[in-house]
Amino acid sequence: MNAPSVSDLPLRWPAAGETRAPYRLYTDEAIYAQEQERIFRGPVWSFLGLNAELPRVGDFKATFVGDTPVVLTRDGDGALHCWVNRCAHRGALVCRELRGNVGANGTHTCVYHQWAYDPAGNLVGVPFRKGLGGKGGYPADFELAGHGLQKLRVDTIAEMIFGSFDQAAPPLREYLGNEHCGNIERVFERPIRVLGHARQYFNGNWKLYAENSRDSYHGGLLHLFYPTFGIYRQGQRGWVHLSKNKLHQLLQVCKPAEDQSIEHYQQASSRKAQADAQLEAPELLRWVPELGGEISLTIQSVFPNVVVQQISNTLAVRQIQTKGITATELVWTFYGFADDAPELTAHRLKQHNLVGPAGYISMEDGEAVEICQQGIAGSLDETSVIECGGSSVESMEVMGVDENGVRGFWTGYRKLMGL
Repeated sequence: MNAPSVSDLPLRWPAAGETRAPYRLYTDEAIYAQEQERIFRGPVWSFLGLNAELPRVGDFKATFVGDTPVVLTRDGDGALHCWVNRCAHRGALVCRELRGNVGANGTHTCVYHQWAYDPAGNLVGVPFRKGLGGKGGYPADFELAGHGLQKLRVDTIAEMIFGSFDQAAPPLREYLGNEHCGNIERVFERPIRVLGHARQYFNGNWKLYAENSRDSYHGGLLHLFYPTFGIYRQGQRGWVHLSKNKLHQLLQVCKPAEDQSIEHYQQASSRKAQADAQLEAPELLRWVPELGGEISLTIQSVFPNVVVQQISNTLAVRQIQTKGITATELVWTFYGFADDAPELTAHRLKQHNLVGPAGYISMEDGEAVEICQQGIAGSLDETSVIECGGSSVESMEVMGVDENGVRGFWTGYRKLMGL
C-alpha cells in the first residue's frame, strides 16, 4: 500500500514556530477552504468599502469577503447594510452590477425568478406567491420574513466600513485596537472624495501579499526606486507597531533629513541604487506636508483584507480579494480630501504613478508574489525561513531590518486556524 502524500496528512506546524511557514499553506485547497470558514467567515472584521463610495440613499456596492460575494447598501434612512449576494430561492446572484443606486424605496431583484429584497436584505416580494388561477404558488405558511438574505454585522471607523459574519466577534474598535483606530482617523481626518479605482491581479496566494505588506525591510531592496530617490531607506526615522492581537501592523516612516546620505544603505545592500539618478519630472516626488505631522509614509496592514496607504501625498486603501488558492485580486481605491485645492488634487493624481498596478513600486510587489508562488510548487514539505530580527513578534521603535510583522501575521493566523 502506498504511503499517503504530504497533502493527505494533517498540517503540523514546525517546532520553530512563527520563524517557519509551511509552503503547503499556499497550495492546499483544504487549507484554503478552512480559511474561508475560520477567517473570512469567522470572528474577524473585513473591509467592505468607504462611506464616500455610497454617498446617497439607495446606493450600493458589490464586493467580496474572501470568496463570498456580498453587497454593501445604504437604505432610505441612510443606514448601512451588508448581505450575501446569493438569492434565498435558488442561490443566484441578486446584484450583478458593481455599483449603482436603487432609489430611496427601491429593491434589489434577482433576475432569475424575481425575488425582491429591500436594501437591508429583507425579502419583500415573490411573484406568484399565491399561484395563478387557484393553482401553484407557495404553501400557506410561507413567510417572507423567513427567507431574507444572510446579513453581516456592519460598523465603521471614520470613512472605513467593515463587516463581520460572526455575531461573537469582538466590537470593531476592540478588534483593531486604539492605535490602529487612531491612524485610520488620522488619514481620514475630514470628508474625502474618491479619485479613482484600480485592480491588480496576482497569480499567487493571498497570504503572500499579506506577508509582503508586513515585510518592513523589502521596500529598500525590491523597490530600488525607494532608496534611489530617498522615499524610504533603512535607517530612516520610523517605527513598526503590531496590535495586541498581532493581526495588524502599522509601519510609519518620517521624511528623511535633507542631509541623509545614501551611503549607509549602499554599504548594507547587495543591490545598488544609482546615487546620481534624476527624474525628468522631479515634481513627482514633492511631498506636501499634511495630516498634522512629519510622517511621509504609512503602510497599515489590517487583517485579513485591507492595507491603508499614505505614500507621500497618495492616499488609498487596498482591498485583498481571494480568488482561489493561487489567485488574488487587489482593489485600490484612491482618494483625496473634499476640500483639497485643485493643485493638490492634480498632484495626488500624478503621484499615483508611484503606486497602483503599473506603478514604480506596486508592480514589483505583484511580481514578488508570483515568483514566490511559482518557486514553492512541488515543495509542500518545506518551509520559508522568517528569522530576520530573530523570533520576536513585538513592536519596534526603529525602522530596522526585521520580520516581526510577518511573524506576527502567522501568530494571529495560527490562532484563528487552530494550527
